[in-house]
Amino acid sequence: MSEPERTEHRTPDQPSALVGSGTARPILADSGLRSSPIGERILLVRLGGFGDVIFTLPAVHLLRTAFPKAQITFLVYKEFASLLEGFTGVDAVVTLDRKRFRRLNPFIVCAEAGSLLRQLIRNRFTLTVDFQGFGETAILSWLTRAPQRWGSVYRPRRGWAYTHAVSRNPQLHPIDYHLDLLRQAGSLDSEQVRNEFVPPEHTLREARRFFASHNLEVSRPTLFIQPFTSSEPKTWPLENFIKTAHLWHQRGLQVVFGGGPGEQRALEPACAAGFAVAAGTPPLLSASLVKLSTLVLGGDTGLMHLAVAMGKRVIIIMRSVQPGACIPFRHLEWAVVPSSPALPVSAVSAETVNLACEQALADLGVVLS
Repeated sequence: MSEPERTEHRTPDQPSALVGSGTARPILADSGLRSSPIGERILLVRLGGFGDVIFTLPAVHLLRTAFPKAQITFLVYKEFASLLEGFTGVDAVVTLDRKRFRRLNPFIVCAEAGSLLRQLIRNRFTLTVDFQGFGETAILSWLTRAPQRWGSVYRPRRGWAYTHAVSRNPQLHPIDYHLDLLRQAGSLDSEQVRNEFVPPEHTLREARRFFASHNLEVSRPTLFIQPFTSSEPKTWPLENFIKTAHLWHQRGLQVVFGGGPGEQRALEPACAAGFAVAAGTPPLLSASLVKLSTLVLGGDTGLMHLAVAMGKRVIIIMRSVQPGACIPFRHLEWAVVPSSPALPVSAVSAETVNLACEQALADLGVVLS
């Protein structure tokens, strides 16, 4: 188990991605909470996955604003730890390496668990916020011994681990129920929601090198396509994405396909079609490639929601926009769904997606042939 990774508290180098109107100053019903010891050392818990970690961003920003002098630490699975570099409100990271637990070697498991437990106790957290609400995160939250432990719970019986347990509302967007946890447990509220991810400059430089190595120009309009999701029912057919890519390339857009480490072979048809492919790249490099792009098209997956947090215009092809769905945050109009909730994502026509792309580019003021 690694020691907490110390990261310098950074000031964003771009305008805040604010949703709402009025002041961004948090509203604290308990006026003594801001100056109390509760906000000295804060642990945030969201182990994974990619999109779920990104959905905590506005809550992290709200806590940072409410407790500007706090030391904020984030507990996360090791494979998602790099994402925290883009969280300007986080000071340190504690990782959990679940691959070591999966080996089922009792000596390794005991060593990892002991190391994690020592870190949680040694930091003497004054407030623990569990955004996940699973059985294991409830136990970890309780083990911190923080005098204040706030948790979002799926089942009431897990409430024993927290001083303030808040039942999860399945009708809310994940970002909204994280904010609802802070509102109900700590009387923290804000008239504006800051959903902002800041990619590190070193990965932006790497993304620019990727563009140059593939004869792409940062100054030209670029369509980034993230075709795959975590499950087949959520995924629009790759051949449709490639046809869409050909259409917009012919009209003057540069096109980049992205994908995870296990999707390099699956993206060979896109490579064979002549498009730049960034498969298997680290999450922060993928984020930076998205940052350099004009429009981002794909399924309901973590990178798409990260794109929204970077202020990018996205089109997400998804199954449903019913309450509780992971739509592009506060942008229902950026979602494309089948004509009937009973139909799969594959039923969305290429024409519907192309019309959505055309509207998005018009909104952005991009003029093409």
